[in-house]
Amino acid sequence: MFGDMLSKLQEAQQKMQEGKQKLGSVIIDGEAGNGQVKVSVTGNREVKAISIDNQLMAPDKKEELEDLLITALNRALKNAEDAYEEEMKGLAGGMLGGLGL
Repeated sequence: MFGDMLSKLQEAQQKMQEGKQKLGSVIIDGEAGNGQVKVSVTGNREVKAISIDNQLMAPDKKEELEDLLITALNRALKNAEDAYEEEMKGLAGGMLGGLGL
């Protein structure tokens, strides 16, 4: 009984890992301002690129602004991921507790 349960948990963990790897190779695009701002992220919510039309800012600050936006977005996305994982830990603990483990 416990061996079967352990096997199922290991299988679920493997599937989650495979899903994360697959999502890491998927690129999702978004845009705003009729294409003046474009963002590309992976399925794992990692920002890969940001493009801002020169009409929105001074051209000599364009690269600096793009770098800062990437940094800020990645930090926010990391925080969101941490909160998601913390929530999932709570759910997993509740499920295991319900099994008498």
